[in-house]
Amino acid sequence: MRTLLNIDVSRVAAGCFVAATLTLISVSCNGRGPVLPQQVRAQELVVDLRIQFGKAADQANQAVMADTDALSLEAAGEARRAREAVESDMRALQPILKELGNSDVLKSFDDFTQRFSEYKTLDDTILELAVENTNLKAQRLSFGQGQDAVNAFRASLRDVARAASPKDADKAEARVARAEAAVLEIQVIQARHIPESEDAAMTTMEAQIATSEAAARSELEALKRMGPSIAPAIAKAFAALDRFHATGNEILALSRRNTHARSLALALGRKRTVAAGCDELLQQLAYELAKREFRPTR
Repeated sequence: MRTLLNIDVSRVAAGCFVAATLTLISVSCNGRGPVLPQQVRAQELVVDLRIQFGKAADQANQAVMADTDALSLEAAGEARRAREAVESDMRALQPILKELGNSDVLKSFDDFTQRFSEYKTLDDTILELAVENTNLKAQRLSFGQGQDAVNAFRASLRDVARAASPKDADKAEARVARAEAAVLEIQVIQARHIPESEDAAMTTMEAQIATSEAAARSELEALKRMGPSIAPAIAKAFAALDRFHATGNEILALSRRNTHARSLALALGRKRTVAAGCDELLQQLAYELAKREFRPTR
């Protein structure tokens, strides 16, 4: 993904700086007149602006792809700081461009300003989603508390089977197997629900989970009627299933937020296009600055 999204900061910086420098030298030596200090400063700011914009885009992508909350927050912070550096360069650049007084240069800068405003809006949304990490949190719950509850449920079921009377042993084993299978089916559906991005598909999965849980509870109720010897183990099984249900609700709620899928879709979609447009406008601005002959304004 980083190959798809990143702006190569080092290449951008080196390429822009060299191109700008060579063009300015050409301008100063071809008889069109000396290069103004304001023009040189403007070129320097555009170079730095592109570097900082590249950093901002790269760090935002890393925030989306981070596999821990700490890394996501760190990358999001770096992205925002680089964006602030872009805005600082823009504030410094604008009065210089006005002083140079070329309408084409000013138009390129205004076009970039508008496109960068769109970029910031998208970037804010993506970074807010990225640091939530709801899909990752749902997965951790499933592998952690959810799995613990399932393990406790299965252990209780084994106790149920052992506590059943000899005449009920075969029936108890069959019901235990069906209850266990229903809970394992829920785990499989949860694992599919977490990365799912379509609401309709998630709704279908949630209905399947409800059906499987009802089947597990039905088997426990039937086991409970087999006699008092089973009661303590059945109580533990119900308690474990209740914990699994509560954890499952948390997992589904986090999964429904779907922040990773949403941030990734935005980063790969509209933001990628807008970021490319921003960089093209900065290239155009550098070109306009380099090719023009400026005269001091009064």
